[in-house]
Amino acid sequence: MQYIITCPEHIDTSIMLPASKSISNRALIIQALTRGGMMPENLSDCDDTEVIIRGLSHQSNVIDIKAAGTAMRFMTAYLSVTDGEYTITGTERMKHRPIGILVDALRYLGADIEYVGEEGYPPLHICGKQLDGGTLEIPGNVSSQYISALLMIAPVLTKGLELRLTGNIISRPYIDLTLHLMHEFGVSAEWSDFDTISVSPQVYQQHTYIIESDWSAASYWYEILALKDDQTSKVVLQGLKDGSRQGDSSVRYIFSLLGVKTSFNKDDVHRLSEAILTRHSRMLNRMEYDFTNHPDLAQPLIAVCAILGIPFHFTGLGSLKIKETDRMDAMKREMEKLGYLLHEDNGTILSWDGERCEPMSQPIIDTYEDHRMAMSFAPLAIKLGEIHINNPEVVSKSYPHYWNDLRKAGFHIEQVD
Repeated sequence: MQYIITCPEHIDTSIMLPASKSISNRALIIQALTRGGMMPENLSDCDDTEVIIRGLSHQSNVIDIKAAGTAMRFMTAYLSVTDGEYTITGTERMKHRPIGILVDALRYLGADIEYVGEEGYPPLHICGKQLDGGTLEIPGNVSSQYISALLMIAPVLTKGLELRLTGNIISRPYIDLTLHLMHEFGVSAEWSDFDTISVSPQVYQQHTYIIESDWSAASYWYEILALKDDQTSKVVLQGLKDGSRQGDSSVRYIFSLLGVKTSFNKDDVHRLSEAILTRHSRMLNRMEYDFTNHPDLAQPLIAVCAILGIPFHFTGLGSLKIKETDRMDAMKREMEKLGYLLHEDNGTILSWDGERCEPMSQPIIDTYEDHRMAMSFAPLAIKLGEIHINNPEVVSKSYPHYWNDLRKAGFHIEQVD
């Protein structure tokens, strides 16, 4: 399936963003560790969250998390401390996404985990049991999801966990988000040193928890406003918290450099906080940014800067290579179709110095089974007149009603089978 997307002349819309996938997935694991039946409210309806819900139901000892990397990491740790025998698997791409560092850490804590296929990669066979815990070192420059997975099970370990992160610590806001969610469920988990987190044996407390909207999903609406020359265009995003613990809430500050202003309004009737996005003048001639702490914001920034003719030098992108696809390579390939030559350096840096090439006469953007590719390229229709996107259904992984929200904002979307 392919979509052909064209944009409206003017945008003035109010959008109810999906609930935060990051918070939903953490809240589900923590709630399950309370060993109670209470579910968090306003859960994300994305694929990643759905596979965790199904996995936690224990309807089968074979758990297929499909393409959900978060689910693979969180569920691997959860199943390790949950009585029973399980096999956890996923898509072909998932079977080539490394998980050895997490498995080694869990084995060090006493977990019974075996590789079903290739060493260091899913599928995994897990015999869940009570683990002792103790002191553990893990590299700080690996996916923060490994670290969050270990932290969430720490309170149920007999000796708790002292987790020391070695080297450079990336995606620290996601680690802090995990600690915040643990606090919300009655557990004390603190940075005891600049590189060490200590969690004593404790009991999670059941209580009602309401999930806020997703700042990552907001990034595509910031991209849309940045691309619009119409100074009167406006987007209202419902359910976003000012002062949110989500690391990707930094999108509001990054896009302020690209001419998008954010203000907040409290909707007292529906008890929702609204972020109001408007356009203002842009003075930026070049952009440099380190995405170490929020790599999921990189793709919309890469796309929008090139299309606006703003040279950039983006660092801290190493984790993009082990996502749903190699996102650095995918961005280079698809931007080249549009006439932009990006350069990768050392597997962690992506830059554009203004170099152009002949664009394809009718480029079709491939999405590589990656939801963020589809959502990052769709707004470019504003500058290109129209854009063609293959396999647009991939957005269901994190933002299932993305295309309907674009239609609500006035975008025309034609389906080609």
